[in-house]
Amino acid sequence: MTVRPAVAEDADAVAAIWYAGWQDGHLGHVPDELVAIRTKESFWTRAAQRVADTTVLVVDDEIAGFVMVVGAEVEQVYVGRDHRGSGVARTLLTEAERQVKAGGHQEAWLAVATGNARARRFYERSGWTDGGPFDYPASVERGTLPIPCHRYLKQV
Repeated sequence: MTVRPAVAEDADAVAAIWYAGWQDGHLGHVPDELVAIRTKESFWTRAAQRVADTTVLVVDDEIAGFVMVVGAEVEQVYVGRDHRGSGVARTLLTEAERQVKAGGHQEAWLAVATGNARARRFYERSGWTDGGPFDYPASVERGTLPIPCHRYLKQV
């Protein structure tokens, strides 16, 4: 496993993992309005725009997963289906925590869709604490859309 900053050439692989993972974790747990906006094409556009915020984990020359970190927020954590359960997610989360700390923050945070029980269990097993429900302001073309989530916290 190799963890490295993403480069522009990684955007397609990141988008494919992001799209599939987002559907797995969010369909049925977020408002239909957000699902309608998060088209397949939107993930490719956003992945290309977010290269500077993205760190990838490579296994055998294949991108197995990625994280996006902005300030103290771990915005995205996704692992390709073929690599789930292999330790990729834990390695990426540890890297995200390191980045938050290196950025001068004492506490990292992330949002998890309220109904995404699999992700919530993973974060709790990884030492994160459920800070309670809140409405996450998901970026959409006309501003933001409030998404019911739980804020997870961890001292770094």
